[in-house]
Amino acid sequence: METAARTAPAAVIVAIDGPAGTGKSSTSKAVAAKLGLGYLDTGAQYRAITWWMVANGIDVEDAVAVADAAGKPAIVSGTDPANPTITVDGTDVSGPIRTQEVTSRVSAVSAVPEVRTVITELQRTIAAEAPRGIVVEGRDIGTTVLPDADLKVFLTASPEVRAARRSGELKGKEAGDLASTQAALAKRDALDSGRKTSPLAKADDAVEVDTSELTLDQVIECVVTLVEEKRTVA
Repeated sequence: METAARTAPAAVIVAIDGPAGTGKSSTSKAVAAKLGLGYLDTGAQYRAITWWMVANGIDVEDAVAVADAAGKPAIVSGTDPANPTITVDGTDVSGPIRTQEVTSRVSAVSAVPEVRTVITELQRTIAAEAPRGIVVEGRDIGTTVLPDADLKVFLTASPEVRAARRSGELKGKEAGDLASTQAALAKRDALDSGRKTSPLAKADDAVEVDTSELTLDQVIECVVTLVEEKRTVA
């Protein structure tokens, strides 16, 4: 008796959005690794272009100057979830882009429409060229970058939980107390949600997952199940 040939799972594009401290990065990388998909941290790309602006003496508060320079740096993102690299003009910036200097300036840079145009096109190209599919995490993936993604997930968590998580991530580096961390997150949320171009928002057809009371493993399993359901339907 002949058996049917096993077919490879359908390629799937997964958009995971949400504010900082909701578990986007950890969840996205783990889901991509479990399902054999690529992984793209779009926030790292905005951090990378911000780092370049600072390193090259561009006044990040001058939107015209930022816009004029937006197309100059060459940003390359690796999509291996086990080793998601990022370079600018051939320089590894995975460490420098996580400094407080960059963190405090990235919202201003990412609000400039010309910057978003450059980075959005880069993200769309990476997603389109992912042979087995990809998990793309950010703040406007489901609404702007990849509105036709196969699955859209929007992660949320309470302000207190998000601040605690972010403080834990920054421990030993540049962490402040919980109150200051929560205030910084609230400021970032306001900037990201209030910008005119591609604001942080939940797509109408996104599945919202509140991670406040869930372990990381539970969040990962939830998203993996959602992806597998989409693959089954496809």
